[in-house]
Amino acid sequence: MDRLDPHDRRLLDEFQRDFPLVPRPFEVLAVALGLTETDVIARLVRLQAIGTVARVGGTVRPNTAGASTLAALAVPEARIETVAAIVGVEPGVNHSYLREDDWNLWFVATAPDAAGLEASLARIGAQTGLQVLDLRLLRAFNIDLGFRLTGARAALTTESRADTAALHPTDRPLLQAMAAGFPLVAKPYAALAADLGWTEVQVLNRLAQLSAARILTRIGIIVRHRAIGWAANAMVVWDVPENGMEPAGRALAALSGVTLCYQRQTVPGLWRHGLFSMIHGQSRPDALTVLDSARALPALANIDHRVLFSTRCFKQTGALLERSAA
Repeated sequence: MDRLDPHDRRLLDEFQRDFPLVPRPFEVLAVALGLTETDVIARLVRLQAIGTVARVGGTVRPNTAGASTLAALAVPEARIETVAAIVGVEPGVNHSYLREDDWNLWFVATAPDAAGLEASLARIGAQTGLQVLDLRLLRAFNIDLGFRLTGARAALTTESRADTAALHPTDRPLLQAMAAGFPLVAKPYAALAADLGWTEVQVLNRLAQLSAARILTRIGIIVRHRAIGWAANAMVVWDVPENGMEPAGRALAALSGVTLCYQRQTVPGLWRHGLFSMIHGQSRPDALTVLDSARALPALANIDHRVLFSTRCFKQTGALLERSAA
């Protein structure tokens, strides 16, 4: 965070969610920051160009408008660069990290539907010659990564269920556009509407409805945390019995410093840790302090766990929801 000036710091800290759904949203940000609309847009263009901001747009709840999974490969050290490149060129892979574990290359694979996701994982397995560990999402306790970057670490609210009945067949192009990021112009929703053949009012109304239904988990500035000093990213996985999953997940999601928490499928003989949590810290000691607090939770007492720090980010983009998307 030290590399950001005070206005950039506030921009990234205060507008990761609840982005204004008004015709000129950057004007609202400008008033809050004491800047001009032009300056706010220029700052975001610059921050995106240098890799601090991934996009300004939305995050689509997994397995609502499309299909997704968390997957991993056990890659020999000598093949890491080659295999990471194979995984990275797969269009539906939107996150890819090297982590400290025998299963060392982790990635999120997305697709417009289940068949497309299966085909994507099959291609990766065939091209790398490695077994793909496929860990489907079962239950989300918190899947909103928009956490405050300054001040005391606050606990995030437990995730509410998505109302998938609110999803319309015509929403997919809009959601794909939000996953890719909308234009950094004075009237971004109007520009988005023009691209889709909609009206600005239609775009604003549907975004409000999709957010209320939790199809869009947030709209705002999507930050690349590693680029601003949050380099200690620990995925901590817990071998929680099914009858303890609900209390453990809720307790962990409510813990200050835990930035994601969800239950995933296990794979007999390969992967038995079903409760996943993410801890983002500015240093390993910071992350491990949060982990100590997690270990002390009654719901996680004496629960076996593994800590997988990430050491390298290969890819971070939005989800693939349409076959025509690049």
